[in-house]
Amino acid sequence: MELLARAEKSLIKAFDAASGQGAPPRLIAAMRDALFSGGARIRPQLCIAVAMACSEEEQALTDAAAAAIELMHCASLVHDDMPAFDNADTRRGRPSVHKAHGESLALLTGDALIVMAFDVLMNAPSKHPRRVLALLQNLSAAVGVPRGLVAGQAWECENTAELTTYQRAKTGSLFLAAVRAGALACGRDPDTWDELGDCLGLAYQAADDIRDVIADPQWLGKPGGQDALLGRPNVMHELGLTDGLAYFNQLMDRAVASVPACPCRELLQQLVRLESQRLIPAELIDHARHLPIWASSPERGSRHASLGMRSA
Repeated sequence: MELLARAEKSLIKAFDAASGQGAPPRLIAAMRDALFSGGARIRPQLCIAVAMACSEEEQALTDAAAAAIELMHCASLVHDDMPAFDNADTRRGRPSVHKAHGESLALLTGDALIVMAFDVLMNAPSKHPRRVLALLQNLSAAVGVPRGLVAGQAWECENTAELTTYQRAKTGSLFLAAVRAGALACGRDPDTWDELGDCLGLAYQAADDIRDVIADPQWLGKPGGQDALLGRPNVMHELGLTDGLAYFNQLMDRAVASVPACPCRELLQQLVRLESQRLIPAELIDHARHLPIWASSPERGSRHASLGMRSA
């Protein structure tokens, strides 16, 4: 089955099972909006692809792990869009959850999706309980402190934040969790996949930073210019456009190269290459060439060779 189709099917199945019957209808409607309003599903696809590369033997456990990662990601988007943070009116070209359903339900929606992510994993069928425990620990580390999603969001509440520390937590943590989950679901060593997850997480945030500055909000599906408006760390503000793009390409090249030798190595590498083209398509770069910012070069632009890269 195609990775995207399988990821979507696993999410639908997990949501229907976990939401049960008798819940407040408006809450369920808001949760469905948060989950099924589009999205590339790259995190669950990565989880599934890594599991396949690790000689997957328990598809139901892999699917549960993939769904849990995406549930957590969607929960973070709901909270991120709320007035306390980005105050975004749109997400994926549609009204954000707090705009469509109100702030109270949006807050509860994010909370409910977080709990559902853990519930899906705890109830996943498996002959190996230790794998389920390892997946729960993996998800918890990706979400909490000191370097998880919540910590990344909390860095926005500080007066200053180091760029890569902030971005590894806010964005990179779930990418790292996704690739590790694929290995853990198969009882394999997840450390082998850490560089892939780390590079992809940083690359995704770099792409988001670049698009936040140069892309039209209608193309983005959400408001642009938020980082400058809210005074947040941003790759573009650190490096400028030309060096920012070089940094993004360097990360994606490292991600491709980092895929370990395995039966599905070419599939994974192709997935990464396609994502690189999707994140920053050629037409967006052509558009940016006509912007004044193309020629700008901040004093710190020389950092692009080492910014955010783990030492070997």
